[in-house]
Amino acid sequence: MIAITEKTLQDLQFPTVLETLSDICNTDIGKEKALNITPFREKETLMEALLQTSEYVSSFQNNNAIPNHGFDVITHEIKFLGIEDSFLEVGSFRKIATLSSTSNFLLNFLKKFEDYYPNLNARAARVEYTKNIITLIDEVVDKYGEIKDNASPDLLNIRRNMNVVRGKVNQSFGVALSQYNGLGYLDDIKESFVQNRRVLAVLAMYRRKVKGTILGSSKTGSIAYIEPEATLRYSRELSNLEYEEKEEITRILKQLSNAIRPYLPLLIEYQEFLSDIDVIAAKAKYANKINAILPQISEERRLFLRDAYHPILYLNNKQKNEVTHPQTIELNQDNRIIVISGPNAGGKTISLKTVGLLQLMLQSGMLIPVHERSETFLFDRILTDIGDNQSIENHLSTYSYRLKNMNYFLKKCNRKTMFLIDEFGTGSDPDLGGALAEIFLEEFYHREAFGIITTHYSNLKILANELPCAQNANMLFDEKTLEPLYKLVLGQAGSSFTFEVAQKNGIPFGLINRAKKKIETGKVRFDKTIATLQKERSKLEKTSQVLKEEESKAREESKKMENINVKIKQKLESYQELYDSNQKTIYIGQKIEDISEKYFNNKNKKELIGEFLKIIEIENSKRKKVSAKEAKVITEKKKEIIKEVEVKVEEIRTIKKEKKLKPVVEKPKPILKLGDRVRMADGKAVGTIDSIEKNKATVNYGIFTSKVSLDELELVEAFKK
Repeated sequence: MIAITEKTLQDLQFPTVLETLSDICNTDIGKEKALNITPFREKETLMEALLQTSEYVSSFQNNNAIPNHGFDVITHEIKFLGIEDSFLEVGSFRKIATLSSTSNFLLNFLKKFEDYYPNLNARAARVEYTKNIITLIDEVVDKYGEIKDNASPDLLNIRRNMNVVRGKVNQSFGVALSQYNGLGYLDDIKESFVQNRRVLAVLAMYRRKVKGTILGSSKTGSIAYIEPEATLRYSRELSNLEYEEKEEITRILKQLSNAIRPYLPLLIEYQEFLSDIDVIAAKAKYANKINAILPQISEERRLFLRDAYHPILYLNNKQKNEVTHPQTIELNQDNRIIVISGPNAGGKTISLKTVGLLQLMLQSGMLIPVHERSETFLFDRILTDIGDNQSIENHLSTYSYRLKNMNYFLKKCNRKTMFLIDEFGTGSDPDLGGALAEIFLEEFYHREAFGIITTHYSNLKILANELPCAQNANMLFDEKTLEPLYKLVLGQAGSSFTFEVAQKNGIPFGLINRAKKKIETGKVRFDKTIATLQKERSKLEKTSQVLKEEESKAREESKKMENINVKIKQKLESYQELYDSNQKTIYIGQKIEDISEKYFNNKNKKELIGEFLKIIEIENSKRKKVSAKEAKVITEKKKEIIKEVEVKVEEIRTIKKEKKLKPVVEKPKPILKLGDRVRMADGKAVGTIDSIEKNKATVNYGIFTSKVSLDELELVEAFKK
């Protein structure tokens, strides 16, 4: 049984989330329901609510969008239908018909697309589908919310008579208007309306000459408003008919109200169903705003929130175009308590609130902004002690209030509880308050509760380090600027950077040194050690990030090289097969060349045929019999290899052609002289020029001499005098 107090909801700003949700709702009842959302008490109903919201979110992406579910609230109509012999006004029936029609349409839709929305359809299946309400109302009321003429035979007759009498009223008034206007008795406006009746605007001096009833006069008294005598008779008749019409309409509305009254429970159900869908839709739209999903909910005692965002902070920062930093936190049976330390304004409280608020939202049927690999389980209680807890109404100090709160924690804390405490132990003497906080933490630990606390107390950091199933954590700070990085790191306590922050804010160095002397040396050394470790961790984090990037690049390069290696091996195998095939062809060609030469010399055809047959038999003895299918495969493979080789050859030829076409910039040839060391343009041996005659030079290579054209020689080293 889940029981979460109002204090916890307020501490974690849950009402702020509900206000945002309420604003998204379309209906007044939906808005009210959204504001009254609380964590579900039963797991079954919670899972149903979560899956319904998740299904609605999916409707934004698929082609079967859930239809409109807006409606006008009929709370007033429901109240009146519950009173015996009461009847509704005609406009109320139009609202009821619209509500019924919207409900029926949505029920049909969810049934049709049950595969897409099984949980939403399960909710809809509890509501009865009927067209009776709409049929009953449509027989009496038209689409404009007026009673139809044929709602009853009597009403039809009355309205026909009324139309006839209205015609007579207009006719008689028209005659009187023409008559008295001709006599000049009327004012320029000629006619007007008084008490919803048509009257003549008669000049005051002629009022006695006009037959009829005076119904009023103008402010100045210059005009008398008179209903002509002939018209008056018909007007009375019309008034009687209007009264009869009103009576008949009342009778019809009572009859219709009595016909609809048996459906009162269904109408209440319709309103509940549509307002529930309105809240589910609002949850889905809110989930879209904050990129929320449904994480895995397990029976194991493990809470793993990866890349978790505080939804209120995320939306506020989004409006300001500022970055929101996600946090990753894990609690399990072997790591139940996290003690977060570090300087103020680093994000400790936000990290703590993020976990609490997301767990509250999830247990209230809302999706949460975390990575899809996240996982959690359900707590029976979430206990919080966050913010300024001075109780003015009870005249309690902060510390007294916190002690009272801790007493409540001790009564309720068990293995199905999560506790969240901000600035644990503050409000009293640091040593004494810290000692008491230490005892509380040990008690929560032994009861196997899950929890996150933030603190500056060194003894709590040491305790977290000593307890096997607890661990320290800190919010990273830039070691140079002391600016917060808003990143939670598990496994190490954080320094409060008390003196470092003071120095950064301009406090004189001498005063800081005097402050250091006032406190225990061990405490300063401990805090300094933590600060140093935190700085080292920050450096290691950066190094680790660089190494990971380099490792990732190396892996990619390795994969590329492997792929290239495989391709090269395949090509080598193909070329080897082609080479073997060509060698065989060359060998046979040489044999045929030898036989051809023999035949050329001796012209012995018998011997020629014998030699040919011998070659064919030798080659056939090497061959294996293959099926037509295998032969086809071999042929195809050969064709592929030849084609590939031809492509490569063509590429080489193209490159050679391009090289030939490129203009070769020749260097000016040096003039060769006696004693120069030279070599042949296509050779390696170097010699000395002994003599030059015309265009030829005698080159001495030591062992021998050679006469070579000067054009074929290139200078290696000029003769030094």
